[in-house]
Amino acid sequence: MSTAKFGRADLEAMLVGLRPKLHRYAARMAGSAIEGEDIVQEAMVKALAAHDGGALVERPEQWLFRIAHNAAQDHLRRRQRERSRIAEADMTIIEDLSADAEARLAAATSLRSFMRLTLAQRSAVILVDVLGLSLFETCEVTGATLASTKAALHRGRAELRAMATAPDDMAVPRLDPEEERRLRRYIDLFNARDFDEIRALIAEDIEVDVVNRTRLRGKKEVSTYFGNYDRMSDWALSLGFVEGQPAILIRNPQEGDALRGFMLMEWSGDVAVRIRDFRHATYCLADADIRVIGD
Repeated sequence: MSTAKFGRADLEAMLVGLRPKLHRYAARMAGSAIEGEDIVQEAMVKALAAHDGGALVERPEQWLFRIAHNAAQDHLRRRQRERSRIAEADMTIIEDLSADAEARLAAATSLRSFMRLTLAQRSAVILVDVLGLSLFETCEVTGATLASTKAALHRGRAELRAMATAPDDMAVPRLDPEEERRLRRYIDLFNARDFDEIRALIAEDIEVDVVNRTRLRGKKEVSTYFGNYDRMSDWALSLGFVEGQPAILIRNPQEGDALRGFMLMEWSGDVAVRIRDFRHATYCLADADIRVIGD
């Protein structure tokens, strides 16, 4: 359909509904739930800009996944340049496998494991076995041929099966003492609802990204963020790691301390300069590697 029939309001509504699926794809492509959210945000901005620029949208869902696919590739290329990663190899073997069994394996596979696949393998496995797209829809998203998509899917599935039997060699992360001191002080004040003291710990130009909701800048705007927490009783903060990064875990004491989100903090000395709050992005929890630190 054309943009005349698929209006901006339609696109915005579709982005809200598809955001968890787009994140599931992007997170597995990047090997990180956090970076996956960065990719989704970039894809959403590009989709809205393309629509406003008059792009023709015949099949909106595939179009959005294509934009997310391209955004993920751009993200990975930037990261590859930064880390001087090894170039990916082309795969050419074709073989059909049991879709149900492969889908269960792919859905249960950790994000870190997906990063051991080539880009083509990763994309094919995620789109077919995790998100349930057909081979033809997958070709439309990636721009690859049917033969190369089948080849990537076969080799990716084989690699995941091999990794499923390998031992988990991920080391337990260590928390820097200064980072732990800053985070525990912030957590203690937050749990005590001492937001006046909290405000003394944040920069004048503090940035707060309430993921999937809003972005705030400066102490005046951010006061509404703290005020919202002060009015609610369904949270308690604790210390942990999210994908190896020191993080603040958000739990719900009304539901047995069930995890409901997390916060990432950036500091300049003892002053917080940026907060990313994933309370309203619960779709990130399904993919993120989260570890609790004891008191």
